[in-house]
Amino acid sequence: MTLHREGFKIILFSTLTLGGLNFGLHEWIGDNWITTTVLVLSLVFYVLIIQFFRNPSRFTPIDENHVIAPADGKVVVIEDVEEPEFFKGKRKQLSIFMSPLNVHVNRYPIAGKVVYQKYYPGKYLVAWHPKSSTENERTSVVVENAKTQILFRQIAGALARRIVCYAKEGDSAKQGAEYGFIKFGSRIDLYLPVDCKVNVNLGQKTKGGETILAYLA
Repeated sequence: MTLHREGFKIILFSTLTLGGLNFGLHEWIGDNWITTTVLVLSLVFYVLIIQFFRNPSRFTPIDENHVIAPADGKVVVIEDVEEPEFFKGKRKQLSIFMSPLNVHVNRYPIAGKVVYQKYYPGKYLVAWHPKSSTENERTSVVVENAKTQILFRQIAGALARRIVCYAKEGDSAKQGAEYGFIKFGSRIDLYLPVDCKVNVNLGQKTKGGETILAYLA
């Protein structure tokens, strides 16, 4: 299993901390139900940390007419909205909620050129809260190609306290390639043309880099 580079420091810290805790307890009070319980809880916590930072390979169906899911998770919003940050007009919003158990690598939904990237500090409302899209810590990216422009926004949740975005204005975006990571539960909003054909339903699970969210007109 491949681990994401964003997890290396946390995994090393967890290894040293949990290893030191269990070694110290064993040396101090010996083998008993307390040391066994702490060991089991430590192993469960360590496995959760490892699985959170997993980075599986994905096969992206490259197609300029496809909008690919930028993240693993569940579709929680499909609706027409006014997008005030970049387009300042009506767009179709699709939102994907990522639980702490999902893969948290974020991928480009289309190919093209990064024409906009902006980070906003903010609150840490739960990621499914309607106001999280405009009030939480977030980073917006817009990719443009000959066919369309799409804005996708990483949103921190109540547990996610660090958004990592590698995309910069002027970068070339490859469909399905990694552009960011959000730590410990979060959400991604996408703003698509209103005339696109949505290919997913509310509550449907997505696989980042593989699930086709919509077809462009």
